Amino acid sequence: MRIRLIHKLAFGCAVACIAPCVQAEDMPQPPPPLAYADYAQDVVPFVQQHCVSCHNPDKLKGDLDLQRFETMDQVVDAIAVWQRAAIRVKNGEMPPRRTDAPPDDQRNAFVTWAEGLQVNTVDCDVIATEETVGWFPGVVMSRRLNRAEYQNTMRDLLGVPVDVEHLFPADNSGGEGFDTTGDTLYLSAIQMEKYLEAADRAIETALPRFDALLANVKERPGTRLDYANARRLLITAEPSEDLPPSMAATLAISSFIERAWRRAPEPTEVGRLVKIFNQAFDRGDTYLESLKLAYKAALISPNFLFLVEPKPAERGEYALGGYELASRLSYFLWSSMPDEELFGLARTGRLQSAEALQQQVARMLRDPRARGLGEQFASQWLEITPLGETKLPDPTRYPEFDASLAQAMRDEVVTFFYETIRTNASLLQLIDSKHTFVNERLAKLYGFEGITGDDFQRVWFADDRRGGVMGMAAVLTVTSHPLRTSPVNRGKWVMEQLLGERVPPPPPNVPALPADTTHDETLSLREQMEVHRENPDCAGCHSRMDPIGFGLESYDPLGRWRTQPDGSPIDTAAQLPSGEAFNGPAELKKVLLANRDGIMRNLARKTLGYALGRALTQYDECVIDDCIHNLQASNYRPTELFSTIVLSYPFRHRFSGGESDVKETS
Repeated sequence: MRIRLIHKLAFGCAVACIAPCVQAEDMPQPPPPLAYADYAQDVVPFVQQHCVSCHNPDKLKGDLDLQRFETMDQVVDAIAVWQRAAIRVKNGEMPPRRTDAPPDDQRNAFVTWAEGLQVNTVDCDVIATEETVGWFPGVVMSRRLNRAEYQNTMRDLLGVPVDVEHLFPADNSGGEGFDTTGDTLYLSAIQMEKYLEAADRAIETALPRFDALLANVKERPGTRLDYANARRLLITAEPSEDLPPSMAATLAISSFIERAWRRAPEPTEVGRLVKIFNQAFDRGDTYLESLKLAYKAALISPNFLFLVEPKPAERGEYALGGYELASRLSYFLWSSMPDEELFGLARTGRLQSAEALQQQVARMLRDPRARGLGEQFASQWLEITPLGETKLPDPTRYPEFDASLAQAMRDEVVTFFYETIRTNASLLQLIDSKHTFVNERLAKLYGFEGITGDDFQRVWFADDRRGGVMGMAAVLTVTSHPLRTSPVNRGKWVMEQLLGERVPPPPPNVPALPADTTHDETLSLREQMEVHRENPDCAGCHSRMDPIGFGLESYDPLGRWRTQPDGSPIDTAAQLPSGEAFNGPAELKKVLLANRDGIMRNLARKTLGYALGRALTQYDECVIDDCIHNLQASNYRPTELFSTIVLSYPFRHRFSGGESDVKETS
């Protein structure tokens, strides 16, 4: 059991005891001890003087009430709140400029105290119980497949591409911002009807009637093979003189539902589906049509639609079985079902070993199905999924933007992320890179020559003004307004999606900036924003968001590099409250890379939340700390990030409430 103990001031006390025995000039100077040893006596006066005038139950600026913290125990229960406050104070964003700033020694002492806050004892090898779930949500729900996972699973289960995702509404997100969160993936009556339709369409696509098969092969000769593969996967036994139809169906159904339900089936479960086969076969249906009916029944079972993790009757924590671990792993890295290699390791019990898991992570990240991490994780983390749907430029001003270009923009992000993890390249190239991937449509937007066709190709930048996700058209377009760029949105995006800092919504009754500045001959957008920031209610957040956004103003609302109409460069010089000055995206990336571990910590947090399908708390910091340590040691290689999460205790274990839990899920 790994237990991390935080000994506050222990080093300072030890030095004080031995100091008389050591000459001062011979003794190395220790780091200064935490300036605040007593919360009520030392911290509360600072907070009362500089913070609670805005952050109280009545004003609640930034949805933050610091007046409610009366004891150190209350502080420890909300460490994340104080750590965010420390960032704002450290960066010079708080207290606001209009107030009397605290002396530097008090400011530094507060930051040191808040950054040093940790739970007194954190056991990294436990997960939640019913009593602790309120502060440690380690319980992972047996959740429904989201629609992307459903589509991918059908593809890999049946061996042919099937188009059923559009039948379902978009899934809600939760937890750390992903649609893998269990408590948002409920099942409605309408969805159940759609699952019936989808199962019928999928099976008929994979195993069409003979006349339909002939028509499809005649129209598309290549389909004879994406069908031979489906038949090999699905018809694993056929009747013969020595094998009656019912026995052949039993073998085929057993094989099918082990893959479909992602576990070894019980004999009674196989028997129920064989009964469906027999009823159809006895009334005169062919062997194939009878088998298809049983398969359709299997595909509308909760065993297929849900990632079910059976719980033992004994109360407490338990390690996941091989099949359950295989599914957690495959839906994390592939957004799809396990393949035969994972199933084989699950059957033999070898998957639970750390060595096997590490080998599988490395293998699976090189597999084309790992593109699912780009399509699902990266797209949601970077918030580009609304592009072309709810987020799109004005068609009159930007007629070149269409569905094809929107798809190309999204595919650049997905391809870049996938190639980063496939080649195990440094994750720092998400911030700054010398290359990207484009097709013909996107190459024209960026100004690359000689790129033709729809396939994505690697291209290298001639300079450093573009590179990394901040310079990608999808991000720049989705953070713009329909008629103009938005330094506010772009700065907010960098703070939230890259740095992991929460930006509260704007206060009520604050006038918005104009939607279009093309015809404004009095003030530039930058000048209008300076006026906007004079409002004290706005200054706190905008003092950091706006400079970041100004650094990206050389990109237009479609992500193209631009200058002023007269050919002069746009003013992209800015300075953060903490003092860092920069000019343009290249220098902004250097500022961000100086905080690389902050960005990687946010990426680790997002990845862990996506993998576990739940919100995280301070008690998950053990795993995140391990991720950062291993990333630093490996020059930020993605295999280390994903392996650390897969090998972590919460990924490999879950909690059972005992008999009551088993009855509820059975």
